Amino acid sequence: MSLNVHKNKRGKVSYSTYITLIALQCLGLPLSFLISAPEKVIRPNGTKLEDPTKGKVVLKEFRKLFKLLCTKRVFLLIPILIGFNWNTTYQSIYLTKYFSVRSRALGALTSGIAATAANVFWGWFLDIKRFSRPVVARIAWSFFVVIMLSLFSWQIANEHLYSHTLPKVTLDWENTGFGRAFAVNVLFRFMNESHYMFVYWIIGTFNNDLETLTLTVGIVRSFESMGSAVSFGMGAAKNVTPMTNLIVAFCMFVICIPTTSLVVFEVPEHPLEKGESLDSDGEVVGRESDDGVAVVKN
Repeated sequence: MSLNVHKNKRGKVSYSTYITLIALQCLGLPLSFLISAPEKVIRPNGTKLEDPTKGKVVLKEFRKLFKLLCTKRVFLLIPILIGFNWNTTYQSIYLTKYFSVRSRALGALTSGIAATAANVFWGWFLDIKRFSRPVVARIAWSFFVVIMLSLFSWQIANEHLYSHTLPKVTLDWENTGFGRAFAVNVLFRFMNESHYMFVYWIIGTFNNDLETLTLTVGIVRSFESMGSAVSFGMGAAKNVTPMTNLIVAFCMFVICIPTTSLVVFEVPEHPLEKGESLDSDGEVVGRESDDGVAVVKN
């Protein structure tokens, strides 16, 4: 932001900004070698992590992946994985189309702050002990639905106003009405990051098995990437207006409300351990030992 702070007109970000960003990204590879290996991680109770790659066969893992994808809780999460962050494309268009260079730089800064705040808040709230896990899940998802529907209404009103204003607006923090235009973007950034926290927490409530969680995360990231690719492709199309992009993002969110709600209302109080299974009433009845022999609980 400091490199563009004096640019109060619409234009492009300076090349020095891009060079700085590229340099920071290039640091990722050498810094990744400083991360501790999984086998060196020790939990507070003294136990170590299992190596999820030990003794794995590729074809067998694909079968497990497909079987997991077909489970009700994972299958019903696909709409939210694809559609929740669809608005990210529109937010980029919105900032570029209506804001000055330094306001866009401020948007990049505040998006990082909003994301950090979301991680801290949901890290605290989702682990709160005052309520049971099913109750926490329902409170969190109700909050998501109400806030996101409100933000979409706010954003649609903004888009309609600015797209019909002549001459074309260039919103800068020195202009009247900047807060109304800018705040909704910050709140969307907060909610988009909150989505990641919520989805990963949800999948962790159902199963505590490292192998299952690893495969589930792979599914989550795959569908999120697919949704991002399609949304950014749509955003790049010249014949698609910003309002159309925003309406599609709104529809994608609405689609995910009923399916995600079904998953939320099935969140258990305690996750299953490795090999455990549920009966028709949702009670743990037994598990499989490492050699595949069923062990029934009393």
